[in-house]
Amino acid sequence: MAPQHPAHRDGDRPGRFTRLAENASNFTSSPAFFGVCLVLVAAAIAAHALKLPTPWLLLVGETMSAVSLLLLALLKNSERRAEHAIQRKLDAIAAALLEIQRREPGAASEELRQAIRMEKQT
Repeated sequence: MAPQHPAHRDGDRPGRFTRLAENASNFTSSPAFFGVCLVLVAAAIAAHALKLPTPWLLLVGETMSAVSLLLLALLKNSERRAEHAIQRKLDAIAAALLEIQRREPGAASEELRQAIRMEKQT
């Protein structure tokens, strides 16, 4: 059994992880998070400049590593959600084009409208 794509796990409603990832993504792209990162980098530079004991250097370095790992996970989650949204839009466009070509009315135009609105949801 293969793991399910994160975009399919929650169905139409975003789940707890999706909401958490979206909020975290919004925070990490904010000036406040940039300030937090600047403080971490300044702390690392100051710790080395002041020749603090090794445990303090390790604490600062491990904190920066943990933040980097979390950012990587958020980036991957965001990438997969965007990939899913693009694929749904392409599928809807292809279905609508087939309907136009066959001159058959169908639900593809409504699917296309929903796929276009996905950008507001993701």
